[in-house]
Amino acid sequence: MNKGAIRTHFKALLNRSDITNALSDTFVDQGIARIQRTLRVPAMERVLPYTITSQITKILVPHDLLEIINIYHNNTVLTRLPLHEMLQMKATGQAGTANFFTQQGPDVLLFPEPTSGVVNISYYAQFAEMVSDSDENSLATFGSDILIYAALTYASDYFLDERASIFEQKFVGFMTETQEQANEAAQSGTVQVMRPSATYTD
Repeated sequence: MNKGAIRTHFKALLNRSDITNALSDTFVDQGIARIQRTLRVPAMERVLPYTITSQITKILVPHDLLEIINIYHNNTVLTRLPLHEMLQMKATGQAGTANFFTQQGPDVLLFPEPTSGVVNISYYAQFAEMVSDSDENSLATFGSDILIYAALTYASDYFLDERASIFEQKFVGFMTETQEQANEAAQSGTVQVMRPSATYTD
């Protein structure tokens, strides 16, 4: 459903003569913000590569970042460290394949400091903004019901609507169903491989 269709359905379910398009859009935007705080599904995953041509100490997080999943430098997956440990390590100025990272505000600190290769940030991203009525983002595609009922929870608070608990219950139900489906898909299927608990080398 595009933005216009979502607004139309939302207004039909709310069923109030005093709801404007502008106020409806505010409730939808609030609903998106609420959903993004907790939902983590494959449709939200992105990978941003950084090509390294000289020694660097840090990279910027993506502008639409919600949560980092993994960072890897070439074929090495980095381990996250507390800031104080990272700062102690970085004092050495060691360069090479990065093994560790720490997020500090808009920056991701890396150690050792990479001099070449590609650093990839795998992360959960914010949903694309829907500006015009014809716009449709991934949430509107797979979870229009979640979005509409999230907006209804805010509208019911605003109008002191007695259906608030019903709207909240339906929203939570749709969110739980969608998240559980994503969790189950990540843990099953033919792409899954049994992995050893330890690795030994000669």
